[in-house]
Amino acid sequence: MNQKTSYEQPESPKGLAFIPFKLEYDAHKKTGSFFVPLLSIAAALVICAIFIAVNGMNPLTVYGKMVQGAFGSSFGFSETLVKATPLLLCALGISIAYRISVYNIGAEGQFILGAIGATSITIFMPNLPGALYIPLMMLAGVAAGAVWGLFTAIPRTYFQVNELITSLMLNYVALLLLDYLVFEPWRDPEGFNFPGTPIFNPFQMLSNIGSTRLHIGLIFALIAVVIFAFLLAKTRWGYELKLLGANPIAAKNAGIKINKHILIVMMLSGGLAGFAGAIEVSGVAHRLMYGISPGYGYTAIIVAWLAKLNPFAMLVTSVLIGGLIVGGYSVQTIGLPSSFSLMLQGAILFCLIGGDMISKFRIRRKV
Repeated sequence: MNQKTSYEQPESPKGLAFIPFKLEYDAHKKTGSFFVPLLSIAAALVICAIFIAVNGMNPLTVYGKMVQGAFGSSFGFSETLVKATPLLLCALGISIAYRISVYNIGAEGQFILGAIGATSITIFMPNLPGALYIPLMMLAGVAAGAVWGLFTAIPRTYFQVNELITSLMLNYVALLLLDYLVFEPWRDPEGFNFPGTPIFNPFQMLSNIGSTRLHIGLIFALIAVVIFAFLLAKTRWGYELKLLGANPIAAKNAGIKINKHILIVMMLSGGLAGFAGAIEVSGVAHRLMYGISPGYGYTAIIVAWLAKLNPFAMLVTSVLIGGLIVGGYSVQTIGLPSSFSLMLQGAILFCLIGGDMISKFRIRRKV
């Protein structure tokens, strides 16, 4: 049942008439309109513009510089797509879990495990035929991310442990595992003081598209979007996910096994983030190294929420946030740190959360 709470104007101590309306909050009201994300972005731009102006700079100049850096040249746009690729895959994974109200914020750790899994093929299978490397690396990345997702799903399913806590804590475990591997057993002995594995050989690298750093991992991500959209719209599994997300009690009464779906969904969620990690290590870094992820798993939460969990809308929002990251590098030339893009991302997230909350209120006249 929908829970609604009314917030009514209290009576004036001087005996004035009641204000003839009330605010009614519906926690289950659908906020599918894309006006909320658009207004959230606009509000975030205005808030950050105030900080820019306080620091004595012209907000339009700063935003123009970011747009020019991210989309104003073939190089800038290709770099934006390089950043958008892992964001898109992680956001897809996050959105699967969110559809049944499982809040996976562990995509960062699952991404790192995917990169570790892909690299393990190059470490432990150095003499494979060249054509086998990329398929096995991708499969290993997906499997590692899926297993890491299960580490969140199993406590949630069988012991009622909050997945927010476990998925967040596992991010730090994954990060420490990465640090151990690149500083100790997998460290390149010829890499001097650089914490990373040896550079992959050409058979272990994803092919580039043209003369840029953009690689065929983008094609893999686009295929994943199409498959995900098809599964949601055209399969029984997709219908069950929708029913489970809309009304868990009705889904349970209809015979849908909720625990089974949580396990499958978290495996898929982790697997997609792990796929992103495998693509990043093979297509961009070409080695497993310290700081392999600049926070893709966390940033992907913004990508998924802005898109309202719509897989095709994530194509747009991943490019938007990818451009925001690349544009952040450009503002260094006019005196702002590249971390300004992080501030803007945070402002978008806060405005998006606030916009979703406000959109669940209804103004009604008193009877």
